[in-house]
Amino acid sequence: MTSSTPDNVLLNTENSHTSSVRYPVICIDGPSGAGKGTVTWRLAQVLGYQLLDSGALYRIVGLKAFEAGLISADASQPIDEDGVLTLTESLEIAFVPNNDSGRVDIIVNGQAVGEQVRNEMVGGYASQIAVFPQVRQALLKLQQDMATRSGLVADGRDMGTVVFPDADVKVFLTASAEARAERRVTQLLNAGQTADFEAILATIKERDDRDENRSTAPSKPAADALLLDSSALNADAVYEQVKKHCQDKGVFFTS
Repeated sequence: MTSSTPDNVLLNTENSHTSSVRYPVICIDGPSGAGKGTVTWRLAQVLGYQLLDSGALYRIVGLKAFEAGLISADASQPIDEDGVLTLTESLEIAFVPNNDSGRVDIIVNGQAVGEQVRNEMVGGYASQIAVFPQVRQALLKLQQDMATRSGLVADGRDMGTVVFPDADVKVFLTASAEARAERRVTQLLNAGQTADFEAILATIKERDDRDENRSTAPSKPAADALLLDSSALNADAVYEQVKKHCQDKGVFFTS
């Protein structure tokens, strides 16, 4: 909580009779594995803002839809969109920052599902359900409501283009599919799991193609976003470049 209230609150007084408070919003968009989660966490901690992992929302719905038998690992199988929508509207979701782990604990209907949600296969489920306009609409209000309570750092694929088109800061963070696959392999090996580079690379490319070419809210940079390729950058270098862009856009840092 390093920023004072005046630095975190923007007042919009369009006429003498009304005034409304709008909090700063920072959008970090881009594909999975580009480093969005790390820079989003760090910005939220330094600024004292809320953190929104929008990709986790779709992973949560994908996981629960799979558990309910509404979707399968075979993306070619038909999906009951109405069933997925009903399921989505029934979920109670909370993101709880964990300072010990440096991650966000994900609580769904009172149960922690963080490890399940981060599973590589669940990313595929998320991409399948993300194409449904009704499901996206059901999650849209939940995300936008978070910006009415405090400053927000939002991590996703369409935060700056669809969810928060008027965001104060927009960044599109990307990396080559190969670099992202290598990072995922390292992550899995460090967790004591097996990892097949070629299989992970194929999954990433398939997901990228689906996300970039879907008819509803395709993954693409906003026209006014900073484009940053992290393929050859470490987490500190990414953070410093994003921090400078935020400062250039008027976001106040005390450290």
